[in-house]
Amino acid sequence: MSTYGLIGLLIAFAGVAVSIVCLLVGHLMGRKRTSSAAETLTWGGYIASILSAVALTFCCALLVYCFMTGDTSIQYVVQNHSDASGELGWLYKLSGLWGGREGSLLFWAWLISVFNAVVAIRSMKKMERLDNMALFVSQIVLAAFTGVLLFSDTNMPFTALPAMYFDSTGALTNGAQIWGMNALLEHWAMAIHPPTLFIGYAGLTIPFAYAIAALIVNDPSKAWVERSSRYAIFSWLFLGIGIGLGAVWAYVVLGWGGYWGWDPVENASLLSWLVGVALIHSFTVYRQRGAFKRWSVMCTCLTFAFVIVGTFITRSGLVQSVHAFEGDNVSLVLFLALIILSVVAGIVGLAIRWKSFGPAKGGEDSIENMISKDAAYYFNNVIMVIFAFLLAYMTVSSALPSWLPFGGQSLSAGTYNAIARPLGILYCLILAVCPLLSWGKTEGKQFWKRARVPGICALVLFIGLMVYFVTYLLPSYNDMVAAGGSTASSVTDYGPSWYYNGLAVVGFIVASLLFFNSLFMLGRGLRAYKKKHGKNVFASLFGMFKDHAATYGGFVAHISMALILVGLIGSSMYVTEKVEYLTYDPEIDGTTEDFVIQDFTLKYTGNSIEELENGTDVLYTLEFDVYKGDDYVGHVNPSVQLVTSTQQQKLLASVISYPEEDLFVVYRGVNTDGDYALDVRVNPCISLVWVGFGLMMVGILIALIGKRRPIKKGKPGEIDADTENGTAKVVAVMESVEIAQDADGGVAVVSEKVVVTETADDEMPSSGKEA
Repeated sequence: MSTYGLIGLLIAFAGVAVSIVCLLVGHLMGRKRTSSAAETLTWGGYIASILSAVALTFCCALLVYCFMTGDTSIQYVVQNHSDASGELGWLYKLSGLWGGREGSLLFWAWLISVFNAVVAIRSMKKMERLDNMALFVSQIVLAAFTGVLLFSDTNMPFTALPAMYFDSTGALTNGAQIWGMNALLEHWAMAIHPPTLFIGYAGLTIPFAYAIAALIVNDPSKAWVERSSRYAIFSWLFLGIGIGLGAVWAYVVLGWGGYWGWDPVENASLLSWLVGVALIHSFTVYRQRGAFKRWSVMCTCLTFAFVIVGTFITRSGLVQSVHAFEGDNVSLVLFLALIILSVVAGIVGLAIRWKSFGPAKGGEDSIENMISKDAAYYFNNVIMVIFAFLLAYMTVSSALPSWLPFGGQSLSAGTYNAIARPLGILYCLILAVCPLLSWGKTEGKQFWKRARVPGICALVLFIGLMVYFVTYLLPSYNDMVAAGGSTASSVTDYGPSWYYNGLAVVGFIVASLLFFNSLFMLGRGLRAYKKKHGKNVFASLFGMFKDHAATYGGFVAHISMALILVGLIGSSMYVTEKVEYLTYDPEIDGTTEDFVIQDFTLKYTGNSIEELENGTDVLYTLEFDVYKGDDYVGHVNPSVQLVTSTQQQKLLASVISYPEEDLFVVYRGVNTDGDYALDVRVNPCISLVWVGFGLMMVGILIALIGKRRPIKKGKPGEIDADTENGTAKVVAVMESVEIAQDADGGVAVVSEKVVVTETADDEMPSSGKEA
């Protein structure tokens, strides 16, 4: 099997090398107008790129076959196989493909090759210079991955297992018999978490390739953005899914009661997602206003660079993490080189093409007025990029010289939270205000007119949140402070009470504004669409999302951010925790007291010890009936899974969820007296985190799958109007002044009439003149 895998890697690397040479030579010959030979070579480069994808597909399929059949001839398979059984046993066996350093690198390379093959197949008919160079750049990235797989012993996934690990009967021995997947990874969320991240990482290679290609061929038009924006949104979607699944796994498996601990590898996955936010918004401005061109190019380079920074942190051994792979020098050099080259390529390319990639006429990059949509988009980008750089610096600070700020220190989660909380609230405030602003300059009268109704609704919501804050969250804070010890320091370390609680109140204000401003933008767009097309509400809602998907998918995502903000405030700042032993009395086969936290009472009902189907793991479980006040509300059964061969423990939390809070129960084992160690938390508002996360994914999906309709000219009864974005078609004029000028999706106030226009794309408003 190892020989077959090696042959597959050789073919893949050869295909990548041939494609790079053919595409480069074809491009150079095409510049000299030797078109026939150039086209033939370019076509060969396309075919070779598809061949490399086929070869890497074979390599992955070979490893999957070995995992599924229990083949022990390959060392990587033996070290990362799962012996889990049951309904999800097949999933855990499959996840061995990406469960270790070598296999995950192969899986990542395969995904890049698949994206490259998609680009090749879609572009093969026309073989335009922009597409040719984009494929050329992405194949260079793939060459780096396949090269390190093939020529680095520590990253080769097809190394044969040495004979010393087999006895005379062919069975595993000398410790190999206890090798296998970490039991903590055998959870459905963790099985899916890595591939979703890798899909996002691999997909972000394509926007980077198109940005560099645009610089190479000196094409500052929006063509490269249009070709790569769906790849960017698709990749950002999967990055978000991956981050969310990782949070779910951390919440229910690691047993500490939270879902984000600012672990170095957690931070690594967040870096490219943050810059991806700036990238997607820059693409919007680029397409619609011909501005932010240099921003867009550098954001693609930085997003790709932070993808590599993430894997550099994970694989280089630079920082220590429970999630990180064992470091190796090859990964250290390769990924550091990719980081530097990707950023330098963007900087040098923009320096050479600085004039070409300046803003289009009427699309200035300069900010005329700080109270404008231009400024909001600009600060959106600045905050995301600065936070990504700051987060990367803090993550690797332990490996930096001590004379640098935070150098040589492993920073606590509290340090990250102290920065992230106010910065996150500020960012959400920008999201909340942006839809109310105009391009260029926002008149005060216009702003208050647009903000009046959603502002009143936001005030009502804020009052409701404050009632909840005063009656529930604030007493929880006071109880934590009164408890003293580590419980009190977990909140008092962030500053005095007025700052800690004041930050939460400001967060609630911002969340209320963000929720209703985004909701009203959707409502106004729906009303305009309904009036224009004469359809009912449900048909208009469907049509609006279909025809103006990018804009309204964005508003759905913004609504989700409001929910997530409230959920984060409650579930990270006002958690009530109680850790204590329950005394077990063997004479009565029960506990001498109940476990009480807030108004919850846990009554012990029994325990069990069960050997799992794989024959190596034992499950220790406690059973409790749960009462809230005097009412029975459910049953919890926290457990500890013990892998007997390695003595590794896996804590399986038991959770009862309510709309307003979670009761989170963890069993941590017994002491020498046989007493049960329990860690119980009440996590307020955490359901809003999960609901908001799901809604955000829905919004991104809407923006991804919705079609963008081109301008159609010349229909009877329709006239053209000049807009900031070129020419748009006036399709309806309404007498209402309720709809704001920049309601997005082509709705605009002109004098006292609303002009509804259709533009080539839907993310930006068109500011038509009265027809």
